Amino acid sequence: MASETILIVEDNQILLDGLKDLLEQEDYQVLCAGHGLEGLEQMQSHVPDLILSDITMPEMDGYEFFEVVRSKPEWVTIPFIFITARREREQLLAGKKLGVEDYLLKPISPEELLTTIRSRLSRSQQLLLLQLEQAYEASLIVLANAIEVRDPYTRGHVERVMNYALEIAWQLDLAPLQIHDLRFGSILHDIGKIQISETILNKAGPLTKQEWDEIKKHPMMGFELIKGIHYLSPALPVILNHHERWDGSGYPAGLVREDIPFVARIAAVADSFDAMTSQRPYRPAMTTQQAAQEIRDCSGSQYDPQVVEAFNKTFGSGKIQAIFDAIP
Repeated sequence: MASETILIVEDNQILLDGLKDLLEQEDYQVLCAGHGLEGLEQMQSHVPDLILSDITMPEMDGYEFFEVVRSKPEWVTIPFIFITARREREQLLAGKKLGVEDYLLKPISPEELLTTIRSRLSRSQQLLLLQLEQAYEASLIVLANAIEVRDPYTRGHVERVMNYALEIAWQLDLAPLQIHDLRFGSILHDIGKIQISETILNKAGPLTKQEWDEIKKHPMMGFELIKGIHYLSPALPVILNHHERWDGSGYPAGLVREDIPFVARIAAVADSFDAMTSQRPYRPAMTTQQAAQEIRDCSGSQYDPQVVEAFNKTFGSGKIQAIFDAIP
């Protein structure tokens, strides 16, 4: 299992190199950035388990960087430590008011730095476990209410989509926090459909434009339903965006390519594969081979090519078929 990933945001190259060497010697994976904007760019593709950041930097300083990180639901739980040469009481208070977990002053000893990092990662893992327990409880209550008015397809669909998505994510070597977000997003991705008429959901013939417009509301309905549950907020990107398409032809916002959250791009492939291989009132089910080929054919248009490549490898390993066979 990969070690924790730490993002260092520091404009002093000598100090940055020294911190990187120290942390890599302790078997941490290290990402580096010279200021807040570069840090945000790194986080688009690699979500760290902890952030170390200077305050005074060009382009975007540490306080601005911290506020952007904390404004994103999917990043809100990442431990954040300021490292700075500033010793004024006002600066210490400013960091505390922002909610920074730790505030270390330069020069800092390796022992103090490593002790702080280990402590924060340990506390973060404990908090995550607590959040998971509460989130499971809240999500199960919501899902139980939804399942009461849905057919067996809904139950099997949710479980299969979650497992397909996780297999793809492991193939992509996603970080633990992203796996967590994808898991809950996959479970809850269609929760908005509890507000859609069953007459529409189970209609045997083609949908009218009005009916199709109603179906397309379910991502936003799900978003509105879940956004008030704090511990499930990381699932919101999947709930809202799993019907967006790589080429911008999806809904509800018509997002394009990397504008679509990565976890939502994974869920889109998993959801589509399961929909195609499930018997529905309006069409027969495809075989898994036929559905996998359809996923491949839509790479670069409907789906992210990187995700499709990971799906292909997972499908080729037999893991997708095993899930399909195990969950009727």
